[in-house]
Amino acid sequence: CGKVVRRMPVSGEHAELTIFLIEQLGPFVRRTKIGKMLNEAGHLLGRDPDMVRAPDISFVANNRLPAAGLPKNGFIPIVPTLAIEVVSPNDLDSEIAAKVEDYLAAGVQRAWVVRPKQRTVTVYHAGGSSHVVGAGGALTSDDAGFAVAGFELKLDELFAD
Repeated sequence: CGKVVRRMPVSGEHAELTIFLIEQLGPFVRRTKIGKMLNEAGHLLGRDPDMVRAPDISFVANNRLPAAGLPKNGFIPIVPTLAIEVVSPNDLDSEIAAKVEDYLAAGVQRAWVVRPKQRTVTVYHAGGSSHVVGAGGALTSDDAGFAVAGFELKLDELFAD
């Protein structure tokens, strides 16, 4: 028996940032063939009780994918390598913190919290460390948990008006 949480649709800013991130991450992931990018996919992170989280964007590295590929139906019983949450104006900090905690406890290697108002991205690492990337900074392959170097996203481009 679980708890259903109803949410308001996301804002235009949230949607725009999510699409931009997918446009930046997706081509790198496809070109390097390191895994799969997903949007709003429900990941089954735990059993008894079942815990499902649907990050705004997730990346699953090849070593986490089953030989048969992603399931065609239902929740994905795969813990993502990277989970990205874009904060909307109605989101509570406590809810975002709980999501990040759930991701890391389930085995997510990296979690990003994108904060448009502050124009920052906090990168959380498995093991508990974190760092904030702000204006003039860039997100890299290491920040994403990618096995291949070469990805870079400048925050000034992410938050360009």
